[in-house]
Amino acid sequence: MDLKAGDTFTKTRTVTDELVRAFAEVSGDFNPIHLDNDFAANTRFGQRIAHGMLSGAFISAVLGYEFRERKIVYLSQTMKFVAPVYLGDTITTTATVKNIREEKGIVTLETTCTKQDGTVTLTGQAMVMILK
Repeated sequence: MDLKAGDTFTKTRTVTDELVRAFAEVSGDFNPIHLDNDFAANTRFGQRIAHGMLSGAFISAVLGYEFRERKIVYLSQTMKFVAPVYLGDTITTTATVKNIREEKGIVTLETTCTKQDGTVTLTGQAMVMILK
């Protein structure tokens, strides 16, 4: 395995109305906080926010497509949502290798999502198994 602790993988994506609506269709989550401008305007956020699990999907994209070893199985993911993601935000998702269990092919990564202004919106940890 040519990975080492500290290796970092990133992907950046802008959250758009179309992306949020497509995620609602795929997930079946039609909560008005994500889809209804009038409803969202009267919440503590003052505007629509993206689904939290959309950030989870961004992590999956980093691990599945940006991770150098593309033959992986996603074993687990923890996520703590620490700031809202609004439409128009550009999110950089980062996965950093923290630990490698060579004998099992299991890699533990620290995962974060960060807005264009540096605000961290999500923290967590992922585990993947690299297939041979």
